[in-house]
Amino acid sequence: MRKIPFTKMSATGNDFIVINDVSVQHHLDWSAFAAQVCPRKVAVGADGVLILQHDDEADFLFRIFNADGSEAQMCGNGARCAAVFAFDNGLAGSSMRFTTLAGIISAKIDPDGVSIQMTDPSALEHDIFLSLHGREERVHSINTGVPHALVYTDNLSRVPVDTLGRVIRTHERFAPEGTNVDFVQVLGPHRLKVRTYERGVEAETLACGTGAVASAIMSTHLGLVSGPKAHVEMPGGELSIAFSSRRDAFRDVWLTGGVKAVYTGEVFLNP
Repeated sequence: MRKIPFTKMSATGNDFIVINDVSVQHHLDWSAFAAQVCPRKVAVGADGVLILQHDDEADFLFRIFNADGSEAQMCGNGARCAAVFAFDNGLAGSSMRFTTLAGIISAKIDPDGVSIQMTDPSALEHDIFLSLHGREERVHSINTGVPHALVYTDNLSRVPVDTLGRVIRTHERFAPEGTNVDFVQVLGPHRLKVRTYERGVEAETLACGTGAVASAIMSTHLGLVSGPKAHVEMPGGELSIAFSSRRDAFRDVWLTGGVKAVYTGEVFLNP
């Protein structure tokens, strides 16, 4: 039976199965692999699978597969895990560049945590009104490497994230790809509290890096927080976002937070 070595990693509660496909090329259908190993209780269990592969233009190619097997363009917390994995395994130095489907991003590892420079936000729209089962919901949207819809609330603990998130995620307004959905509560001029329903996981996750960035950028755009830095509380922990802005154009966006390697192991592949 074939065995694939992996490292289980966590970034602010987002957990991933990370595989080195640079040193040894496994030649697998990674979509099918993710669907096999990500279910909890019956397999390793994770929000997604991260694959590091050879790249001619950067330190490595970074691929992200969601728990349902779909491939994502970008994952902020996954990218931070990939940076630590690459550094620990000698694939890159403490400052690095790697290629994603959303473009080439930079990362750095220092005592304050692991930081990645996100691709510039795009497709920012505010005040979108959706008809949801007979009522109207006001949402905003932005792409921070992947699409996000945002809903603001005064009481985040009472939001039915899985139920409402699923309805917005599949709404025709965001067809055909769908969207991630962030529920946001403003706590102060530089602090937010966010819960995210993640596309591809199809459930609420403990954290979402691109969602934290989307919430910080949109909240600044709407005048709800004061940039150029915001702290975002998520169920799995806190993330910091720094950026520059000029006339609602946001640039030089950095996402910072902690990462830990939980354990290493081997996956036995089904024949």
